[in-house]
Amino acid sequence: MGTNLWSSSEHALEYLSRADSIPHRVEGEAELLGFLPQTIGRLLDLGTGNGRLLALARQRHPSAEAVGLDFSAAMLAASRQRFAANPAITIVEHNLDLPLPALGRFDAVISSFAIHHLVHERKRALYAEIFALLPKGGVFCNLEHVSAPTPRLHEEFLREMGITPESEDPSNKLLDLETQLGWLREIGFTDVDCLWKWRELALMAGRVP
Repeated sequence: MGTNLWSSSEHALEYLSRADSIPHRVEGEAELLGFLPQTIGRLLDLGTGNGRLLALARQRHPSAEAVGLDFSAAMLAASRQRFAANPAITIVEHNLDLPLPALGRFDAVISSFAIHHLVHERKRALYAEIFALLPKGGVFCNLEHVSAPTPRLHEEFLREMGITPESEDPSNKLLDLETQLGWLREIGFTDVDCLWKWRELALMAGRVP
């Protein structure tokens, strides 16, 4: 499966210490929230982390039942603490390297900076599993870290992020945006598009016809 440091609490906590300062993140999140259906009964967040994106989505859809998945002990503790007082939100321990658990159907599936840690074959398989969870009109939104077209652009991205090549996360398994958009179309999603992009950060989305 390749290197994945996210089982380390130290690695997860280091990310959380700088997560709110990721450049332009709020712009991508705003576009994601804008693509969600007007009415959501159930919402699934893959790789929920500390629950940041799930909390934003619930602000827009306060009556939605929500489920967040993660496998990092530190992330699970943070998200469970965040939502401890809300019985409509369930946090489930699950490693996305494995097929999704039986959780029922969802009107929307969201994810933020998580799926790029999976090997490419698992990425595509997960997208197909997501499609199967959604009803007609359901949407999938993935705010993701994708690969740059050239090494120079990747170096510039790292510099903008304040990351040196030596400190780059070895858990990253970056893939180009175009391939992933093509997968979504092949699986059956419609209205597939990149709704927002800043360098290697991109929002890909699709809807079930």
